[in-house]
Amino acid sequence: MKDSGKWKLTQQTASNLIVVLSGLTFYLVGTHFDAVRAQLSALFGIIAPFIWGIAFAYLLDGPVRFFQKLLHGRRKLAILIAYLLAAVVIGVLLGLVIPQLADSVMILINNVPMYLQRMDVFVAQLPIEVEGLEELLGSYSELVQKATALISSLLPRLLDYGIAIGSGVVSAITAVISSVYMLLGKEKLLHQLRKVSVAFLPDTKATRLMAICRHANGVFSGFINGKIIDSVIIGVICFIVTSIFGMPFALLISVIVGATNVIPFFGPFIGAIPSIMILLIVNPISALEFGIFVIVLQQFDGNILGPKILGDSTGLPALWVLVAIIVGGGLFGFAGMLMGVPTFAVLYSLSSDILAARLRGKGLDMQGRPLAPAEQPQEPAQAESTEQRL
Repeated sequence: MKDSGKWKLTQQTASNLIVVLSGLTFYLVGTHFDAVRAQLSALFGIIAPFIWGIAFAYLLDGPVRFFQKLLHGRRKLAILIAYLLAAVVIGVLLGLVIPQLADSVMILINNVPMYLQRMDVFVAQLPIEVEGLEELLGSYSELVQKATALISSLLPRLLDYGIAIGSGVVSAITAVISSVYMLLGKEKLLHQLRKVSVAFLPDTKATRLMAICRHANGVFSGFINGKIIDSVIIGVICFIVTSIFGMPFALLISVIVGATNVIPFFGPFIGAIPSIMILLIVNPISALEFGIFVIVLQQFDGNILGPKILGDSTGLPALWVLVAIIVGGGLFGFAGMLMGVPTFAVLYSLSSDILAARLRGKGLDMQGRPLAPAEQPQEPAQAESTEQRL
């Protein structure tokens, strides 16, 4: 039969085009990274309520499943109870913590002159001379003038702040509503995602994708839930110890330490910096005691409490934990520092599986030693049917 002469897209040509387009995309993103990040930030700002909705639904999915089991499958009632319980817990915490935090901040602001005088006396009694310290601290009148100028410059922006607060309230309401819909339609959404993966991917790749998603879900849920519990315990321990030693602003400092402790590795130190600065102008001795206490607390959390709660939920070596925090924080700020660790853990697990499979195909284990005959790769088992996956 005579060839029609029409050009046909072969698999090899398609693969080459994909490689070329991927290289061009990577080059353009690398050379215009700031512009790309700005566009992504704008996009994330638009869809932020839905992202927060996914986060709320993800955090409340465990309690919903627990109550659903107790209520013999009545999911709507389980969702209602989970949200009411979350609202009560948040309300109680805010009712107990916010007033005391506000009082602590007001006391700190009102007593700044006295604290500065104490610090001047403390510095004057030091046996060493600190050149330029007076210029660094400045006089109280200069501080007042700077504060007055700052407040005056902020007054015209009150309308913008009000609009921003109103927009934040609307976004929060949208996030809560979207999370409710996600929890109500969880099974349907998951079923649709399974159908899409089976429809557009080969059977083996669809099965592999679902296994990866299950693994990622286990890593993220274990890490996030464990970190929340760990941070609450660290905050409570910090409050008890600082109260026993009579440190000022114990609740304020404990909230700061507990909130920043969700960041792996650097969390206690990040929370310690503003806390030490607060204590330094109130009582330098307390600042020194608190600095020592934070080091002990970080060691306790990193070596005893954290491993007990988190276990090996990530399976990520310490070096890669450090890389995940730095890279994630540099790209996405606080959220990146928090979510970078489980994300890197999933990527690390996938790369380890690929490496192990390639070595096993060559008759070697992960240490490069020859496999025993019983451990040699066998014929792959038949993949589960489409009906079973769906």
